[in-house]
Amino acid sequence: MAAEPLRVDRTVVLVGLMGAGKTCVGRRLAQRLSLPFIDADAEIESAAGCSIGEIFSRYGEPAFRDGERRVVGRLLAGSPAVLATGGGAFMDAETRALIGQKGISVWLRADLEVLFKRTVGRDHRPLLKTGDPRAILQNLIGQRYPVYAQADIVVDSLDQPPDMTVDAVWRALATYLMSPRQTAQG
Repeated sequence: MAAEPLRVDRTVVLVGLMGAGKTCVGRRLAQRLSLPFIDADAEIESAAGCSIGEIFSRYGEPAFRDGERRVVGRLLAGSPAVLATGGGAFMDAETRALIGQKGISVWLRADLEVLFKRTVGRDHRPLLKTGDPRAILQNLIGQRYPVYAQADIVVDSLDQPPDMTVDAVWRALATYLMSPRQTAQG
C-alpha cells in the first residue's frame, strides 16, 4: 500500500534503549521518507578515529557525551535526515534540548522481553557484559524511560517485523506533523 508522501523539514531523531530498533527501523524509515539515514554512533567513531568503547575507556563518559553533543548538534544543523542516536544521548539534558529545538524526537519504546531477546548474545553491547543482561536492561528502563517519555512521539517497538514498526512511526509522524502546534510553527 503506497502511503502519501510526508514532507519532513527537520531531522527525525530516534531515541531509545539498545535493542529498540533505532538502526533497523531508522534505515527503513529514511528510505520511506526519501531522506538520508545517519547513525550517530558511527559518526562519533568517525570523528574520533576510534570506537565508542575506546572513547569511554580512554577519556571517560563525560568526554564521550561532550563529543556526542557536538556531533548531534552538527548533524541537526544539516539537511533533514533520519538520525539514530545511542541509548544515552537523549539522557544528556543539553543534547535533548538540541534535539527539541532542531529535530523531531521519536522514542522507540520496547518492553524488557523484546530488548532482552534482541540484545542477548550480541558482542557489540559492552554495557551488557558488565553483569546480568536482563537486570542491566531492567535498571536502564527504570532510569531512562521517564526521560525518553519527553520525546515528541512515542511508538511501541514490538516483537514483530520491523516494517510494522516503521508503519507505526510513519503514521505517528504524519499525525504529529499535522497537529495545530506544528502547522503553526511550520
